[in-house]
Amino acid sequence: ITTGHCSGRTKSSALAASSPSFSKSTAKSICFFDDSDFAGQVGDWPYQASDLNRLDNSADDQFYAEPRFVTHIDEGAIASLTSFYENELQQLQKQQDGAPLDILDLCSSWISHFPQTNNDNDLQYGRVVGLGMNEKELAANSQLTEFVVQDLNDNPSLSQFEDNSFDVICNVVSVDYLTQPRAMFQEMHRILKPGGVALMSFSNRCFPTKAVAMWLQADDIGRLTIVASYFHYA
Repeated sequence: ITTGHCSGRTKSSALAASSPSFSKSTAKSICFFDDSDFAGQVGDWPYQASDLNRLDNSADDQFYAEPRFVTHIDEGAIASLTSFYENELQQLQKQQDGAPLDILDLCSSWISHFPQTNNDNDLQYGRVVGLGMNEKELAANSQLTEFVVQDLNDNPSLSQFEDNSFDVICNVVSVDYLTQPRAMFQEMHRILKPGGVALMSFSNRCFPTKAVAMWLQADDIGRLTIVASYFHYA
């Protein structure tokens, strides 16, 4: 599983975390992106409607109407992602003098893969909000303190959240389905607290009929670049 990490508008880094076993693993940095890696300036959106077209453009609320209580990545990837989250969240909480972290899990479901809080990691969570498509899945997620049912492709606005609301914004294996990523990433930037982080995780699995065209046409490095470009151009 690959995770794109951004702690500001002008710099993003791409990280790969993998685990051949189900034990914890350390994320390995495979590439970094900054402004000089992109031909356009911040705010210059390079993508056309055809790049974000899908094989199935029917309403997403139909596709996600029935709950899917399944995991979309394997156990090794889940262990790696949870370990990656633990490292990132511990570092962020230390920078904030131990204050509980407010988290928004975008495109959320019945499981969020966050590490459990315990005496070993000293993590503390404040508000943990899940935003997703299926109410039954979200209601089953024990890590959430609250949830919102919303189709981000139909309405990418996060106006229900004030500026500087969250320390962390996560999106697991769903960034490839966003048809309005510019608006989405702009909203993420607005509601992140100063010093907050956005963590976009994705794999080489997807529902191909619902992924955007340029995602299906890209290889793994190309997909890293797509996500990094969303951070840059938005």
